[in-house]
Parts: sequence; C-alpha cells; structure tokens
Amino acid sequence: MRLVWFALLQVIDALTTLLFLRHGVGEANPLIRTALAISGNPALALAVPKVFAMALGLYAWRSGRRELLRRMNFVFAIVAAWNLVAVAVSGVTR
Repeated sequence: MRLVWFALLQVIDALTTLLFLRHGVGEANPLIRTALAISGNPALALAVPKVFAMALGLYAWRSGRRELLRRMNFVFAIVAAWNLVAVAVSGVTR
C-alpha cells in the first residue's frame, strides 16, 4: 500500500507543479528548475525525475525497505501539500 501512496503522491506532485507553472508560479527546486530551463516541455522535464523517483520507490518496496518508503511518502506528502498551498495562495484555482 505504501508503494501505491508513493505513486499517487508522485502524480499529485507532477500535476500541481504543472498547474502552477502554467500560471506563472516559479519552481522552487533548483534541480527541477534547471530541467525546466533546459527542456522546452515542462511535462517531459517533470517526467524524467518522476520516473527516477518511482524506480527508487519500487526498489525500496522490493528490497523490503518499508520504513524508507514510509519516509519518502512523508517527504512527498509535504511537497504535494506545499504545491497545493502555492496553488491556493497564488490564486491559480480561478
């Protein structure tokens, strides 16, 4: 179940990031910001790190590192919450 939550949090993070980028809110993560600057396509720039994150999540799950996966879920839940707050504060929900 933790792997399912992890995948869901990755999707939420990507979708909320695309939403606020579309409305002019800047990306805070310097690595993602660089990927966005290099790529002409924000969805592609986000897809690569998300695939990497999913590979790490799958590795943690398959290798029995359930506590690591729980911690990664916690971190990405905070990231997703931050994105939702950024969307709400910026008025993107209009």
